[in-house]
Amino acid sequence: MTKDEVFQYYDKYILSTYTRIPAIFVKGKGMMLIDITGKKYLDFFPGWGVNNVGHCHPKVMSGVRDQIGKLIHIPNNLYHPHQAKLAEEIIHHAFPGKIFFCNSGAEACEAAIKFARAYGQGKRFEIITMENSFHGRTLAALTATGQAKYQEGFAPLVPGFKIVSFNNLEAVKMAISDKTVAIMFELVQGEGGINVADVAYVQEVRRICSEKNILLILDEVQTGMGRTGELFCFKHYKTTPDLMILAKALGGGLPIGALVVKSEIADTFKPGMHASTFGGSPLICKAALGAFKAIKSDKMLSNAKKMGQYLLEQLTQLKEKFDCIKEVRGIGLMIGIELTFDGKNVVESCFNKGLIINCTHDKVLRLMPALNVTKKQINKALGILEEALAETRK
Repeated sequence: MTKDEVFQYYDKYILSTYTRIPAIFVKGKGMMLIDITGKKYLDFFPGWGVNNVGHCHPKVMSGVRDQIGKLIHIPNNLYHPHQAKLAEEIIHHAFPGKIFFCNSGAEACEAAIKFARAYGQGKRFEIITMENSFHGRTLAALTATGQAKYQEGFAPLVPGFKIVSFNNLEAVKMAISDKTVAIMFELVQGEGGINVADVAYVQEVRRICSEKNILLILDEVQTGMGRTGELFCFKHYKTTPDLMILAKALGGGLPIGALVVKSEIADTFKPGMHASTFGGSPLICKAALGAFKAIKSDKMLSNAKKMGQYLLEQLTQLKEKFDCIKEVRGIGLMIGIELTFDGKNVVESCFNKGLIINCTHDKVLRLMPALNVTKKQINKALGILEEALAETRK
């Protein structure tokens, strides 16, 4: 297909649910994307954080190639070894528990919401979530999301949610009632502007949940699989959730979601209470196992910590040059640069110069490069970003 034909077919046959950049990509490798004209782009926001191990990592591709000629899909009332191996791998690195596999973060969030209501046994059903949170586009996940702009046009929303300010312990305490069954939040709010949860806040919420028999649900859709320098972000907080939501980077580029539930309450879900047709298929699980192998063999966690610290330091220095940078914040390789103005033009300028980044919450530039990013690649990205900021400020 020609470039013009691709654009025409999108206009004619695909719903306009995205604001797309007018470029057509045909190949990806590591930190690089290549468009239909052969132009190369340094990808510092790979697939909304899906490609934590980079595009087409050899370990992921090897797993896919090996599996695709053997068995792609079977229903979940049958067994296959790769789902068993993947579940064991996640639990080994997380906490004692069991897993439900699905296809996306929104589905995993819906599973968590249903699980919490089942746990409440019809007596408790309210779930407390946070302002500026993001949990997905399905209706219950959308209701749990603490950003009105995503909810506009979809009323009536699902009852049973209370939204309070983030990092505000008193707000949480005030919201708890005899109907409260769970508290759900992200440890780093991605779509909300890279807002990081305070350690003391998380630990105290955990204490309250334990005291009142309330489930603590941590949404690690973006932070999971090494994004913050730990395989799972909750490790930074020296506390453990009752439920954890995973997706995005878990599949190494292929679609997968997972709900991890601690052992003591895992039997809340009984056969027939929840399901997913494609969840945990042989092909997807083999890809996810490849992602785990890639993170381990390439020592990506230590690199994410080291390069994340370097990137934060360099961005802090950049802040001294530009008064339009209000704040730089984040953990590991999940970093936000808050500007004093709308960041859309900066993102466009970077893209035109061959750097892909993102802007969230209108004014926060979001950088989430692959975990194996090098210092040379960071320096190149910083050079482009500095040029874009200088142009935009003028």
